[in-house]
Amino acid sequence: MYNHIIIAMALDHGYGPQAMKLAQTLLNNGGQITALHVFEEPAGSVNAFIDADVPERAFAAAKAKMADRMADVPNARGVAVKGHGGRTIVDVAQAESADLIIMGSHKPDLADFLLGSTAARVVRHAPCAVHVLRDTV
Repeated sequence: MYNHIIIAMALDHGYGPQAMKLAQTLLNNGGQITALHVFEEPAGSVNAFIDADVPERAFAAAKAKMADRMADVPNARGVAVKGHGGRTIVDVAQAESADLIIMGSHKPDLADFLLGSTAARVVRHAPCAVHVLRDTV
């Protein structure tokens, strides 16, 4: 059982309900769940082709979506932060003394073998246990 669980939530993937159910099962009484969405800003070269306010509007929408998803979930809060996916998840887990990270992962493709996936980076560098949910299809 765990006292502080971080669920790494990608708002465009469907692991959220499964991850939340698992977190609620593994959480100690009085524990805290942090649903964390890491918003990655567009790369520098992309910024030349979009309006300056587009990333800020997208980040505000992500924050609102997280707040909406977590509004009625007991012992949980939603957080959206800017950063690099794997590195930021590890940094937040360390800063908040989390004792478990729950995150989803897809089946690896060639790019993942060459570059590594976010889940692989988190597993390698996390300061705590990591539970990786796999897509069963």
